[in-house]
Amino acid sequence: MRSLPLPLALTARLLPVAVLACTGWVMSSGSSSSPTTPTGAEHKSAQDTQSPTQPSTTAVAKTYTAAPAPCTSVTTKTITSLVPGTKTAGQEIASTDRSVRRTCSWNALKGFDYRWLDVSYEIMSSDAAAQKSYQERVTKKSGGGTVPGLGDGGYSVVNLTTEDKQQTREGVVIARVSNALVAVTYNGSDFETKKAPSTDEINKGAIKAAKEVVATLENGRKS
Repeated sequence: MRSLPLPLALTARLLPVAVLACTGWVMSSGSSSSPTTPTGAEHKSAQDTQSPTQPSTTAVAKTYTAAPAPCTSVTTKTITSLVPGTKTAGQEIASTDRSVRRTCSWNALKGFDYRWLDVSYEIMSSDAAAQKSYQERVTKKSGGGTVPGLGDGGYSVVNLTTEDKQQTREGVVIARVSNALVAVTYNGSDFETKKAPSTDEINKGAIKAAKEVVATLENGRKS
């Protein structure tokens, strides 16, 4: 048999290898391309893997989105009772963001008796955030007690301070209603006797105002 020229011989020898290689390439390319078109089970698995990240893009529903007007949150009768001689309209304190935090203040000196009342609203991003802030504030104001029936949580504390022999007694009430916080501060001094009002007077006054402030918030709750 006559020998084939070297190029043709190589071609004859390599032809089966080339056919196998082509067959292998087709098989491998078919298997490698399949992941680009996932089966139903694989597609479902991919969706399940991605689903945990979806809640982070969902906004948390808030009961309150803005703070109500604080100067109308306490009745005129209560204001004149707690702060005799004050202007019942009150004075709203400037805030960097009125939708989040608003405060109103009343104060007056009648004779030698001085009284001061502050009420404020603070809107938090969620119920959980409000609850956390409430607990932190209660911890800082240790020494008081809970106020039953005041929002979703209420706390009251009274402290006495003395400066240059002048006593001042101050009561603070903190309450939470959903994602909103309420804070009431009520204090008083007698500049004639240098004595402060009783703990009972200050505590009851602060709680009375706090109940009205919370009621104003609850009455404006979104339906």
